[in-house]
Amino acid sequence: MITLVKGGEVYSPEKLGQKDILTVGGKVACIKDEISLGEIENNELVEVIDARGKYVFPGFIDGHVHITGGGGEGGFATRTPEIQLTDITTAGITTVIGCLGTDGFTRNMTDLLAKARVLNEEGITAYILSGSYKIPVVTLTGEVEKDIILIPEVLGVGEIALSDHRSFEPSISELKKLVAEVRVSAMLSGKKGAVNVHLGDGRKMFEDIWKVINETEIPPSHFIATHGNRKEEVFNEGLKFMKHGGFLDLTTSTIKKFLESGEVKCSRALRLIHEQNIPFDNLTLSSDGQGSLPNFSESGEYLGLKVGGVKSLYQEVKEAILKEDVPIEKAISTITKNPAVAYGLKDKGELSKGKDADITIVDKPTCEIETVISKGKTLVKEKEILVKGTFE
Repeated sequence: MITLVKGGEVYSPEKLGQKDILTVGGKVACIKDEISLGEIENNELVEVIDARGKYVFPGFIDGHVHITGGGGEGGFATRTPEIQLTDITTAGITTVIGCLGTDGFTRNMTDLLAKARVLNEEGITAYILSGSYKIPVVTLTGEVEKDIILIPEVLGVGEIALSDHRSFEPSISELKKLVAEVRVSAMLSGKKGAVNVHLGDGRKMFEDIWKVINETEIPPSHFIATHGNRKEEVFNEGLKFMKHGGFLDLTTSTIKKFLESGEVKCSRALRLIHEQNIPFDNLTLSSDGQGSLPNFSESGEYLGLKVGGVKSLYQEVKEAILKEDVPIEKAISTITKNPAVAYGLKDKGELSKGKDADITIVDKPTCEIETVISKGKTLVKEKEILVKGTFE
């Protein structure tokens, strides 16, 4: 597994300019102005990819994907299907973090872990979060701490629902205890320890999160508040939360009604944050892929749903770059370096020596995805799918 990516304009996500990238054994071996085949031992084994006229980005990270499916708010027939490998790779994504949502009953942690391991075997990197909307959290081992300490794929808990009519209404003491369990077990296992919080459009918004932060010694950086763009008020409060050290996660999958009801489109949100000169460091995007996009009446009655798609992740970034004039390095950081920091993925999110060889190459004029390399292996080349899932 030796690959030489030649002549692309590299964003690490910081702009590096025109560079060559050599990957060996699934890792980035070096990045230089020029690397010749003569410098490489066994160069007859090298796969050379011509990236001239292309942008070269780190492989995208989607921090919120219902890899085993989600939904179910309208009954059994509304359970959404599990994701397939090529859904992910053709979206430029090389790392996913799987989670459960509303349904932590007919969906379970065993299936979630098994699906993550399937995706790892098929060629990408997959992690999971323990639990669902519900507190107390339903885990694999019976304890949050043991899940995080003993299971490599488990990065934290989530998505825990707050300020939502589907929330299980945890008390502040329950929430404090959960976050403390995540922090201590993460310290013992060398992980970051993430608490992914589903924010609904209820009146409380960030209120419970602020209470935990203000009434404990737990750093805000453990919190990843997702769906932070679901309405203007949530978004504006999220900017304060982000400045305070928490991670604000914006959801790219949407429907027309959500936008008409006040949801802030992600590409526009990136422009607004850029115009306010707010640092992007604690800002992430995720797709909510395979999750349901349910439509409820004001009284809470279920009206219908659509399914979130992982392709929306880069689509919003692309629109931010092409239509909203957000600098490339800022826009790309929200789906590469920033989620890697938020979830403690030390080998992901950047193109630099020693990091995992996850690379997404896009056409310069159109910004369309062309080639995707995961852990040093080319899965999509010039829009041709080279590797499919086991049953695709």
